[in-house]
Amino acid sequence: MKFHLFCLIGCFCLFILPTNAQRKENFWHSQLDSLPQPQNYIPGSFRFSDYDSLLRGKRIALVVNHTAEFKGTHLVDTLIKRGNRIVKIFAPEHGFRGTAAAGEEVRSGIDVKTGLPLISLYGKTKKPSQAMLADVDLVLFDIQDVGARFYTYISTMKLVMEACAEQGKDFLVCDRANPLGFCTAGPILKKKYTSFVGAFPIPVVHGLTIGELAGMATQKAWFHAAPKLKLHVVKCLGYSHQDTIFPSVPPSPNLKTPLSILAYPSLCLFEGTNWSVGRGTSSPFEMYGFPDSLAGSFEFKPIEKQVHGGKKCFGTKLEIDSIKSCFSLRFLINARNSHAGGQAFFNSFFIRLAGGPQTRRNIEKGIEDSSDLSKWNSMRKKFLLYP
Repeated sequence: MKFHLFCLIGCFCLFILPTNAQRKENFWHSQLDSLPQPQNYIPGSFRFSDYDSLLRGKRIALVVNHTAEFKGTHLVDTLIKRGNRIVKIFAPEHGFRGTAAAGEEVRSGIDVKTGLPLISLYGKTKKPSQAMLADVDLVLFDIQDVGARFYTYISTMKLVMEACAEQGKDFLVCDRANPLGFCTAGPILKKKYTSFVGAFPIPVVHGLTIGELAGMATQKAWFHAAPKLKLHVVKCLGYSHQDTIFPSVPPSPNLKTPLSILAYPSLCLFEGTNWSVGRGTSSPFEMYGFPDSLAGSFEFKPIEKQVHGGKKCFGTKLEIDSIKSCFSLRFLINARNSHAGGQAFFNSFFIRLAGGPQTRRNIEKGIEDSSDLSKWNSMRKKFLLYP
């Protein structure tokens, strides 16, 4: 599904965008935690009356991070105040507080503020073991997704659902708006290339909330013992699939602005190349480049420990009119055609991110994405919880 960004501004974000053109420009580069939220939007986890009965008397494990909040209040603090019995917290990539870098191993420990045990699901262990769930009756999942297949929070959700199904535990998804839920785009992952950056056979931009995706994955049996899963989904309020409701806090350290979220599905594929997407700068996923003046006229320098850290990179800085669809290969085609970086443009990670070999072939031939998503869109409609 194609769209021009100005059309997106007019149709999808009218409720939160100012009218002045310059302020609209500023909006896309604004930090997420500075943006107003729609007044009628309530995430599922803060609709307590809709799931209180499920928690009553249960030993509860939470799969949450810093995004499990609403209007500055974190779900963990609220559930404790309400007298619910929280026994542990499972932490995904970036950790419970959302401060760990991409790919950095998250360590288990004790949360200083609450005293609750923190169990890492992003390290040697990515799926809860039988021992980890032995003292648990119900697992509650509340993490903000951004609607891209390779975002690892949905991979964590899959493995936790599988563990709950195998061990007879209830699994409760508290749903949140998908900022890219208005469109679907990109190649569908081939089953052969299933990995932690591609857990489900879905397009790059899948157009589902996490609650809808959990329902689809369960009914389509996309994980072991799926028919046994006792799945519960609490819908969010004030959301439809034509809305673009951006999260109130950055969902991960390198997605800080509306523009970075819109660009993420396209630019993330650069992580399967020898180019930088601006990690280690003030505007990650708003640029791409390489330490070669052939790469472009925009200059930036990532910090150490990042791709090309400490080196001056040349490339392209995205602006409001750079994004004309919710997934595009033109940025990678342009980068490869610049001949910066030599023949080693792709690395071995690319095929896993792309979900198959065809995307690389398309880039090498200069062909924009031509994925036929008619079957996907037809199937998707059956699992939508929102208009």
